[in-house]
Amino acid sequence: MSPKPYHDETSALVRAPADKLFAFLDDHARLSSHMTRSSWMMGGGRMSIEFDEARGQRVGSRIRLSGKVFGIELSLDQIVTERNPLDRKVWETIGAPKLLVIGRYRMGFEITAQVDNSLLGVFIDYRLPDAPPARWLGYLFGGYYAKWCTHRMVDDAVKHFAEEERKDG
Repeated sequence: MSPKPYHDETSALVRAPADKLFAFLDDHARLSSHMTRSSWMMGGGRMSIEFDEARGQRVGSRIRLSGKVFGIELSLDQIVTERNPLDRKVWETIGAPKLLVIGRYRMGFEITAQVDNSLLGVFIDYRLPDAPPARWLGYLFGGYYAKWCTHRMVDDAVKHFAEEERKDG
């Protein structure tokens, strides 16, 4: 895939050991849960996720998202390109994604183990959509959407393990 000129990343300390954090994030249904819930960023719509038999948990595994956002049908196919348990996972779009404000992308997370915690970083490298009007929308809103995605994934992990800690404590 050609280089992606746009980038965003978010990081935070998560109160969980690397193995538990990786297991949580390796479940793409949890990782992409912000896309499956109706929200103002999703224009009141939501996406559904379809998995192959590996459920996105091995290199070469495929994940499909489809649904409506602002009443417009969207879809994309992704393939897992890197998976190093406890450290890193990367996936990217394949084919021609039908999206509103970003085009093809490469996304992933990195975990740096610390004593009882982990530093989590989520990144996205992306292109703008190829054709107008989506390309124009990408110029206006692509960066905002990319930041929302990376923040949601990190925030969801932080909140999940904070809730676990409260239950156990």
